[in-house]
Amino acid sequence: MTWGIRPTLPSARQMLGRVDFCGRGIYHLIRMSKLDLVLIHAPSNYDFRRRSIFYGPISDVIPPAPVFEMYPIGFVSLGAYLERHGIRSRVVNIASRMLRSARFDAEEFIAKLRARVFGIDLHWLPHAHGSLELARIVKRRHPDSKVVFGGLSATYFCEELIQYPQVDFVIRGDSAEVPLLELLTRLKKGLPIEEVPNLSWKDDAGVPHHNPLSWVPSSLDDFPLDYDYPTRLVIRHRDILSILPFRNWLSYPITMALTCRGCTLNCLTCGGSAYAFRNFYCRDKPAYRSPQRLVQDIRGVQKYLKGPVFIIGDIRQPGEEYAEELLGQLRAQGVKVPLVLELFSPAGKEFFDQVRKAVPQFNIQFSIESPDEEVRQAFGKGYSNREVENTVEEALKAGCKRFDLFFMIGLPKQDFHSAVETATYCRQLLRELDPERRLHPQISPLAPFLDPGSQAFEEPEKFGYQRLLHSLEEHRQALLEPSWKCMLNYQTRWLSRDELVAATYETALKFNELKLEHGLLSSRTARSVESRIRESLRLVNQVDQMAGGGKGLTQLGKLGRSTICEKKELEWPALPLWLNLSGILRALFSR
Repeated sequence: MTWGIRPTLPSARQMLGRVDFCGRGIYHLIRMSKLDLVLIHAPSNYDFRRRSIFYGPISDVIPPAPVFEMYPIGFVSLGAYLERHGIRSRVVNIASRMLRSARFDAEEFIAKLRARVFGIDLHWLPHAHGSLELARIVKRRHPDSKVVFGGLSATYFCEELIQYPQVDFVIRGDSAEVPLLELLTRLKKGLPIEEVPNLSWKDDAGVPHHNPLSWVPSSLDDFPLDYDYPTRLVIRHRDILSILPFRNWLSYPITMALTCRGCTLNCLTCGGSAYAFRNFYCRDKPAYRSPQRLVQDIRGVQKYLKGPVFIIGDIRQPGEEYAEELLGQLRAQGVKVPLVLELFSPAGKEFFDQVRKAVPQFNIQFSIESPDEEVRQAFGKGYSNREVENTVEEALKAGCKRFDLFFMIGLPKQDFHSAVETATYCRQLLRELDPERRLHPQISPLAPFLDPGSQAFEEPEKFGYQRLLHSLEEHRQALLEPSWKCMLNYQTRWLSRDELVAATYETALKFNELKLEHGLLSSRTARSVESRIRESLRLVNQVDQMAGGGKGLTQLGKLGRSTICEKKELEWPALPLWLNLSGILRALFSR
């Protein structure tokens, strides 16, 4: 502040009066000056509010609802980078707004926005329907504006995607910052776009062109996760609801920090594997964020919130020295927020001792996929059960507050018996390793899609898969099917689609029982989950028997957001936004 005078902070009530937290009167609060770019995030299915679709468990073990309303974390770094270079931008989570209120009119909201370019993510394939529908609405309401797509799935299907009349451009690759900045600058100045890297575009005759995918950054340090950016958007547009990452974020404000783009591993069904990046996104090795920059990102979160920060990517992936330096800096700089660390492979006592000294409150997530070592090996993870058990044991000894252990159904060499026996293994783990109830096993099906670009998608027969869908349009249409079983784009040599669904619900019942036995669920919650599982199975069978598709599925609303587990099982301790408000205000008014 000028002359060093510190302003008096407004009360929380005064601040809330300035920001449209409830969404009332939102249309007249939207700034009418034209922006350079609006980044909008679509629901997986744009018609989810008027079509009866049984999504089942496809998002039960992640924070978002089945419409996948969480926008990519790259929106934050992308928007902040562009604004630092003079591009006025905004992020609007249409999916979350639609999910929060049945009265929210997405098309009218979009009509009120004014931007030269609208950016839409098609990162993961389940957004194939909603993203293209939003693009169609943008073109109808803003015929003079341009629509640009980006993301891994947009890159994979770029030749098909650019053919849609509502799509003007596709930014290919895993990094859009520099290509998008150059595209926006050239469009603003009326300059040719033939030299914009990574760009697919159409000429005046509608003929597609694909510029070389030549911009692949080797470091992420120039693209920090600047959480000042979404805060500025809230104040600038007096609209917090459009920037929320997912529907219940206000009561559960978790955030993320990103270690890298790319991966060193080759998990068979993952579209973000080393195989996929090398063959489709021109990345031979991961681009990492330095430990110094990663700590800055986390401290940026800590300035506003006290909730958990999920560090995406195993911090050991760049090497042990990287992990040691990161943990040392976290300790030296006094990072106090709870951290969630992701493991890609087993870890031992030495690692967890370092974590304990650096992070007072830490949680672990580890996806081992199956307790059947042959299945796990076929999936691309070659460690033993003994190594898994040692990892859990050492983490809990070091003071891990919560250890989430994830399993999956739909794997190579996994039959019905192998899937269901996962519950037996977890019961043994809970009895032997976790008397304090800090170990939380979770299981879900691989649904709805095999990732494009993954080894299983590219060579299905080699790995025991049968691909049922191929093109982008086929996947877009599949998202209109009345149940999650009908959406699946695969089955395996060991599990047909019917058997995969049956194994999912049978295993879910057994997981529910063991969680009740071990005290991870109350008897009331366990009864509720069991009821939803049985009702879900009945609905799947009902859809199979109906000739008219999804008509008549009136019970769907009763199932809520999760079907095979309780959504709150996944939550780490976090203060709701209102209890973080003093920190938010202090940060805003000390700038």
